[in-house]
Amino acid sequence: MKKLTILLVVVFCTTIFTVPARSAIKKVAQTGLQFLKIDVSARAAAMGGAYTMPGNDASAMFYNPAGMALMQSKLDFFASRTEWFAGITYDAAGLAADLGNWGTVGASVVAADYGNDIIGTVFATNEKGYEKTGMVDVGAYAVGLSYAKSLTDKFSVGGQVKYAGQNLGSNVLTMVNDKLGPEVENKVSGFAFDFGTIFYPGFQSLRIGMSVNNFSEQFKYQEEAFQLPLTFKVGAAMDILDVLMGEHNDPLLISIDALHPRDYTERIHVGGEYWYNGMIALRSGYKFNYDEEGFSAGVGLKQTIAGMNIKLDYAYSDLGIFETVSRFSFGISF
Repeated sequence: MKKLTILLVVVFCTTIFTVPARSAIKKVAQTGLQFLKIDVSARAAAMGGAYTMPGNDASAMFYNPAGMALMQSKLDFFASRTEWFAGITYDAAGLAADLGNWGTVGASVVAADYGNDIIGTVFATNEKGYEKTGMVDVGAYAVGLSYAKSLTDKFSVGGQVKYAGQNLGSNVLTMVNDKLGPEVENKVSGFAFDFGTIFYPGFQSLRIGMSVNNFSEQFKYQEEAFQLPLTFKVGAAMDILDVLMGEHNDPLLISIDALHPRDYTERIHVGGEYWYNGMIALRSGYKFNYDEEGFSAGVGLKQTIAGMNIKLDYAYSDLGIFETVSRFSFGISF
């Protein structure tokens, strides 16, 4: 166990401090199904996406499935809505059940709605230079099954298999004798995998670990194949008041993630969360090395009603030249 602790610490520190050295190499436009990268949890988004370690409920399936093994309830339900820019919305839900010595199982779904006012066009030799081909129905989704288990009181593992797909509608590629050519369907789908670990080295509330998201084979629409947005994350989180104050009632959680994405240079996510009286949470975070994303903040409410733990979360994210993004999450556990 001591060797494992040293190994994880070395990997984490190496990833953190080598980000600037590798940041000059950009790898943009190499992956598809980009909706899989969007934060669906308001709590996670408010903390700048630094959520590899903090998640310990059904929302962990979307970040680090190992977090489900640390659930404090027998059954946990999570649902959220993300109001993205340009009228795009993302809806997500997850359900996790603690089976005792058998581990924890879960199911998740996320759906992207790109709106219904997208009009297709094709090049034409008329005065306008194009011909309308009608409305384009587009959307994306992913459904998954997860499993997590604590192998010891300090080490947990988890994984998720999901089926993801995207429909970009049908389109006409060419005009033939001033008539529309044949329509082509633009749909892809296939399996992808997530897995992760969480480790408690034994120092106060510190926990470290890693996750790999969107591991899959190549997808292809027509001719050119592409990968999903595979991302490797190493993270750490700790209630820093453990060190500063000793015994206390209101935790101040600090979380940091180092990301190695397939389609961009290395990134850093940093977030914080302060709970007051176990009922109200204040959160903030920042994403480094993004073109537009950066600052985020949010609040959370938690209350026990009739034996049920109710959670409500809101997050605000600044997307630079784009519109600000709001996220809402709801959770209930028994």
